Amino acid sequence: MAGRGALNDNDVQQEMNKMVAFIKQEALEKAREIKVKADEEFNIEKAKLVRTESANIEATFQRKSKQVEVQKKIAQSNFMNKARLRVLQQRQQMLQELFAEASKSLASVIQDAQKYDGLMYNIILQGLYKLMAEDVVLVCRKKDAEVAQRQMEAAKKTFTEKMALPLNIRVSSTESLPEEGSGGIRLSTVDGSITCDNTLEARLVLLCEQMLPAIRTMLFGESPNRKFFN
Repeated sequence: MAGRGALNDNDVQQEMNKMVAFIKQEALEKAREIKVKADEEFNIEKAKLVRTESANIEATFQRKSKQVEVQKKIAQSNFMNKARLRVLQQRQQMLQELFAEASKSLASVIQDAQKYDGLMYNIILQGLYKLMAEDVVLVCRKKDAEVAQRQMEAAKKTFTEKMALPLNIRVSSTESLPEEGSGGIRLSTVDGSITCDNTLEARLVLLCEQMLPAIRTMLFGESPNRKFFN
């Protein structure tokens, strides 16, 4: 068997071309593998980034939504509070106007001598029952001194007969109620330690305080949030 002869230049070139082609093919396959792996890693990282950003966007949206809801509730609460305040102010104004009218109506009682005499008797007697004192001083307007003196004696008679107690009562000669007032009287013990204010203004204020819940209900209806009625 004859041995192979030495390679000529053409054979060498062919072998070189084969080696180059092989190396080139290996390089292409390696490059393809690297690209595929890089694409996979890129897609994985991209998916992670998308999920992370989506979660961040959702969290931001939820936070903003809650903030908007909180602001909405605050705005609604402020609006309702302002509306309630306006209603309360209007109601208070109506009540004040009502009580002002009631105060003006006291003048008609004073102008009716018979009614005023009867009223003076009743408020003096009521004051005596409240004080239950032996020595009492009565203060009135100067213009009411005559009727006060007259009804004081009548009330004293009734008091002593019903209570069987001694009573010294007199109209003050040193003190009087304002002439521009609505009238009535103020009684006190001689030392001033106990006082009963039965002026018409004081009685109107007391009546308004006592009647205020009923007046509110009559004018505005019952409040579903009201637990107490005084």
